[in-house]
Amino acid sequence: MVVETRTQNALDRFVHKTRELFASEPDLDKRWQALTPILAELLADPTVIEASKNWPDCVAKEGRGENLIFYEDPDFGFAVNGLVKGESRQGRLSGIHDHGYIYTLYGVLDGHERIERYDRHDDRSRPDYAEITLASNVYVGPGEIDLVGPYEIHRENTVGERSVAVIIRSNKAGNHLQGRYRPETGEYWQGYGPRQTPIEMFGSAG
Repeated sequence: MVVETRTQNALDRFVHKTRELFASEPDLDKRWQALTPILAELLADPTVIEASKNWPDCVAKEGRGENLIFYEDPDFGFAVNGLVKGESRQGRLSGIHDHGYIYTLYGVLDGHERIERYDRHDDRSRPDYAEITLASNVYVGPGEIDLVGPYEIHRENTVGERSVAVIIRSNKAGNHLQGRYRPETGEYWQGYGPRQTPIEMFGSAG
């Protein structure tokens, strides 16, 4: 009997290395720092870059964004997402937000963006108020990675071209509340994260 075996692709290799890391490193901060070079390998893989040209645009709907989801780990819970900002996103600022309790690695695969980080200054005594100021505004391109810790305030903005990111989260987004901020008025509220659209990273070719 002939047994067919599938050659490991770049996502398989990433998942294998990430599971090994998560099994051996219990400290969350150290774990997510150590994951950065593993994601860098995935971002540099030419098969991933080529496949991303066929990924669909992510579209906001009913006040929520959209992520593509390629993988969710059954044991450690981490998720591998894609985010494609196409023509419909150009010229529009993203909402300022945090990701709640989860860790996130945001890796630019194609195109360029601006990543803004914010500092919070109020005493958090008012549930509907947050005083934040811009701390940094960095122009990033392919291969650059931003580690976003729990409750860190940020946003990523387009710069007039299609951009693609691969995002690794400690838990799948979309089913827990995240902070939302409007610095002009001090408004703060919570909402659910992006909708998750399952697709194959490499399409039917796998």
